[in-house]
Amino acid sequence: MKRPYNFSAGPSMLPEPVLETIQAELMDYRGLGCSVMELNHRSDAFEEILHGLEARIRRLLKVPEDYAVLFCPGGGRMQFSMVPLNLLGAGVSASYVVTGTWSKGAANEAARFARVHVAYHGNGTKLPDEEMLDIPEDASYVYYCDNETVHGIEFPEPPAAMVGIPVACDMSSNFMSRPFDVSRYGLVWAGTQKNFGIAGLAVVIVRRDLLGLASPEVPTMLNYDTYVRTGNLPNTPPVTQIYVANLMAQWIEKEGGLDVMNTRAIERSSMVYDALDACPHMYATKVDPKARSRMNVTFRLRDEMLTDVFVKEAAEAGFINLAGHRTVGGIRASLYNAMPIEGAAGLSSFIRTFALRHA
Repeated sequence: MKRPYNFSAGPSMLPEPVLETIQAELMDYRGLGCSVMELNHRSDAFEEILHGLEARIRRLLKVPEDYAVLFCPGGGRMQFSMVPLNLLGAGVSASYVVTGTWSKGAANEAARFARVHVAYHGNGTKLPDEEMLDIPEDASYVYYCDNETVHGIEFPEPPAAMVGIPVACDMSSNFMSRPFDVSRYGLVWAGTQKNFGIAGLAVVIVRRDLLGLASPEVPTMLNYDTYVRTGNLPNTPPVTQIYVANLMAQWIEKEGGLDVMNTRAIERSSMVYDALDACPHMYATKVDPKARSRMNVTFRLRDEMLTDVFVKEAAEAGFINLAGHRTVGGIRASLYNAMPIEGAAGLSSFIRTFALRHA
């Protein structure tokens, strides 16, 4: 059976070689006689997976030794709480750059623990110019979301204004899609269900001098120190999620690394944006071209009555999960690492032919 191209914003599609490895090892992991989902988390087999994943992340991102790599359960939203609980220290305020749904959600959660200063509040269509950022010097950290999946906007690089203060960044939806300089950040976190695996795990890369700032009242499992002290084994970890992330890291390395991932991401998204721009009578894109995401292409049908028709006909043509986020509607095509170039090319062709059919 030919598999459709899955444009889901998350959980996302996985590369077929990764799925095939999971299938092969599901019943019997490397001759051990048990499923990978049944591995004892204290076993040598799982220790090899866990240490292998950290080593591959460090290689791919060139993570400096003064940074710890943590694997936290709870997925992305738990980091909305863990970041302020761990980085506030003796301070009382944190600065948040709000560019869309997820940075707004993070700021709202942080407000439960800290005085949140909003350095910028956007409408989901553009990124702040440097002079727009108002970051107080006494903030414990400044936080932003690198790629907003709901609106489809992405920072091309970290804002230069964020210097002299620890920067915390949510990279859930573009982590492992391009190289970046880890040393520019105090903390980077990412849920794995976009470019790096399946839901239920968050990778946290944190500068070691920022550890130990959490107050004694912070719950054990919400304290980053807990994961450092226990070697990422404070309890039974999400074994399967860590296993799949390790397979994704292996796949990325075999494919050529993060430069290759970025080249493909640019190629995929450019194909789709070019098709949309070629049919302005049919499609509207609200995002400033300078802020367009490589990961999530969002657009609307100028005739809203055609939105459901577009989604239905696309699914019939083999392009599934294209409906926009429930809070904004429209169309969203998510183009994560596992999406083949052929999938983006096929969608761009469908966009053009749909415009001709319904002109």
